[in-house]
Amino acid sequence: MRRVAIVILLLLLVAGGFRLWLHGELNRPYKGYSQHDVIVDIPHGTSGSTIAFMLQENGVVRSQLAFTLLSRWRWRQKLQAGEYRFDQPMTPREVFNTIAAGHIYIHTIKIPEGWTMFDIADALEGEGLCRRSEFLAAARDPALILDLAPRARTLEGFLFPATYEFTRHTTPQEIAATMVRRFRTVWAGLPGIDHDVAGNITGLPARLDVEQVVAMASLVERETPLESERPLVAGVFYNRLQKGMPLQCDPTVMYALALAGQPVHTLGPGDVAFDSPYNTYRHPGLPPGPIANPGEASLRAALDPPRVPYLFFVANTEGGHFFSETLREHNRNVALYRERLAAESDPDEKPVPQKPAPQKLASQKAVPKKLASQKPVPQKLVSQKKPRSHR
Repeated sequence: MRRVAIVILLLLLVAGGFRLWLHGELNRPYKGYSQHDVIVDIPHGTSGSTIAFMLQENGVVRSQLAFTLLSRWRWRQKLQAGEYRFDQPMTPREVFNTIAAGHIYIHTIKIPEGWTMFDIADALEGEGLCRRSEFLAAARDPALILDLAPRARTLEGFLFPATYEFTRHTTPQEIAATMVRRFRTVWAGLPGIDHDVAGNITGLPARLDVEQVVAMASLVERETPLESERPLVAGVFYNRLQKGMPLQCDPTVMYALALAGQPVHTLGPGDVAFDSPYNTYRHPGLPPGPIANPGEASLRAALDPPRVPYLFFVANTEGGHFFSETLREHNRNVALYRERLAAESDPDEKPVPQKPAPQKLASQKAVPKKLASQKPVPQKLVSQKKPRSHR
């Protein structure tokens, strides 16, 4: 009897000690990782003991055993699959509550206006949301937009720039679909966009379809960072289309090179000769599709530009452009632009001051009722500015 009593007493002591240890483990905050935060990705179907092992391995909890016992004690609460971010010391109880409540880590990603599908793919891969190739495969499938733009080759132009929130397990197809839905929402709310009784979209510039308007907006987006200038740039491009002049838009060449796997941030002297249907130096009219994903301001400019007399524009080294009617005025502005560049590179040099050609503004629409045939007419560059970087 005495031995039995001693054994029982020892068991009680061990049980009491284990209970005290477990109580301490479950209520003591812990942070066993040295970096600022740690991400734990729990796949679907993972057992409670495996989750406990993953948490211990990542330094989120001190004891795998303590967390496993907690999971079994609270078996009615299921641990949810997903990606979880831990950035401060937490008790195992707090960790359990976070995972049981499904407080999955949300990736916030901002897609700026004027980014291409290649830029978006790079950003998504950098955020760890998907592989670049996976998103590009989704973006190259135009099925999501064919009802609106039947001739679309890809989703380029329809991946609307905005700030998005995605989880780690959002598929590339779901990401692309979310961006296209945002485009549809913005597009439907633009002034003048309506549908007739047959379901056709009305309010578009003459002889242009949805994809061509979005293509025009993408050119405008890539040409100027200033929202106030976008209607003017659109007016210039529409004027050139009406006169059958080549658009000569530098960003179209950059996009052509990107499509060919030869991306550049600045055009070289021979790049404008690159043979591609997207190269608006070699091919008249609009490119076959959008060259970037424009924001609302550029879409509005493409739909309703002001009536302007301009046919040319060139950078002014201050973030904007000089606009001109004639080639003579344009050449004067180009000379001024080069003088300013020289002055910036050599502050001691004092160039002869020149005035830019006078700027004329008007408020009427410049959308032509009927676009002329778009045969190329030899002209000097529309813009000789440095291409705006989109990154």
